[in-house]
Amino acid sequence: MMDITAYFTAISNMTTEDSFTLRDVFRGERLSSLLTALTLLAGAYVIEHFANAYAFEYSLRSTSNHVGDLILDNLQVIDLNFIIIEGALTTIVLGTLFVVFFKPRYLIFTLKAIALFTAIRALFISLTHVGIYPDHIVPGHGLLDSIYMYLNFETGLFFSGHTGLPFLMALIFWQIPKVRYLFLAVSCVGGIAVLLAHVHYSIDVFAAPFMAYSIYRIARYLFPHDHALIESESSRISV
Repeated sequence: MMDITAYFTAISNMTTEDSFTLRDVFRGERLSSLLTALTLLAGAYVIEHFANAYAFEYSLRSTSNHVGDLILDNLQVIDLNFIIIEGALTTIVLGTLFVVFFKPRYLIFTLKAIALFTAIRALFISLTHVGIYPDHIVPGHGLLDSIYMYLNFETGLFFSGHTGLPFLMALIFWQIPKVRYLFLAVSCVGGIAVLLAHVHYSIDVFAAPFMAYSIYRIARYLFPHDHALIESESSRISV
């Protein structure tokens, strides 16, 4: 944990000193914007919950069959749950701590962008239903596996959240190279892991960065004031 803390501190020190603190998020109009962001995120998760439940119910129907996949057909299935489950949940927790305590300036826009990502992904999950690929790796029975299943992360195919969400974070933190490269690496590892475990089709993985980029652009258009708060720091960052 000390190594992770030291790494986050080093990342934070890459920029010039920033007087913006977490307290500033709770002042004036920013507090209202933060509450809006949390409301949007909660609403997006509710939508995703029902979308995933619907996708799971639909997958049990006789009409939901798996389809061939050029990549999966030639990949031996490998159990990579330690990346797909433990790795994903750990990344979410550490990423949240990093934004809250090291980059609070990014907090409001990040929450709104993630809410938009979650809601749009839920819409796509609800549209077309294809059976999951045979011999896929299923979650185990541990605590983190139960949390993963409770959050409905194991259902819904298009598009891959393991690939798309860290790519979205890389776009948000694009002006901070080490953070950008870290999230891009997480996106690549997540994409490779879900393919090797056969829990996503290749189209789910390869489409995810394009979907994430589109969502990022939409978020910038919908929430310009929140993104302007990020840009006010980005203009001072030396890359």
